[in-house]
Amino acid sequence: MDSDVTCPECSSEHAYHDGSLWICPECGHEWNPETAGAAAADASQEQSVRDANGNVLADGDSVTVIKDLKVKGSSLVVKGGTKVKGIRLVDGADGHNIACKIDGIGAMNLKSEFVKKA
Repeated sequence: MDSDVTCPECSSEHAYHDGSLWICPECGHEWNPETAGAAAADASQEQSVRDANGNVLADGDSVTVIKDLKVKGSSLVVKGGTKVKGIRLVDGADGHNIACKIDGIGAMNLKSEFVKKA
């Protein structure tokens, strides 16, 4: 058993080699170490936050709201075309992955599917 190899899913040190694959007996994950680097690059690409047009967003970007959005718990509406500066990307469990401040409304979270990069 090679003590340097750990499972990329659960970090178990009990992985074993079987043919061209490594197998983790704890979580059942199988992987090929030669293609593991490409899979990790694909996973990081999937985790990036993208706007409605597919552009990758980053902290500090400016975005434009593409449709009218009702503010939950209020009678306020964020109008389509509103420009938001200095966004922060957050890991929102409810899908709201952009934290920002909007003039006249204040701090709020937005879903990336309702904005486009400005």
